[in-house]
Amino acid sequence: MWIILGILALPLVEIALFVTLGARLGLWLTLAWVLLTAFGGVLILRSLAASGMGTAQGDLVEGFRGRMVEDPLSPIVQQGLVAVAAILLILPGFFTDTLGILLLIPPVRALFIRLTARRLQGVRVVPRDLT
Repeated sequence: MWIILGILALPLVEIALFVTLGARLGLWLTLAWVLLTAFGGVLILRSLAASGMGTAQGDLVEGFRGRMVEDPLSPIVQQGLVAVAAILLILPGFFTDTLGILLLIPPVRALFIRLTARRLQGVRVVPRDLT
């Protein structure tokens, strides 16, 4: 239920921020911001596609060999969150841009991973009978 309300509220928040900040910044600065963040998001996605996944797979293999102290899935999750941040930057809007910029900060990503892992610790997945 909360997810549906969030999805419905997101465009309203974005419109309100566009009207409020657009009035203060002006048309050209608002358009420049939207285009600049979209361009930055595309650059981040391109760099992830070009080099990121190979690095993540190498880190995963190193982690399974016992050379890493931290969780071996962490580099993959980190790169996944960077990809989400890039997509949020591509979407037009000040709220999504703010979330995207926050996800680009490594300590914020680490905090997000810790909080999500803590919430998922007690979750058990039970396969359904498909017959």
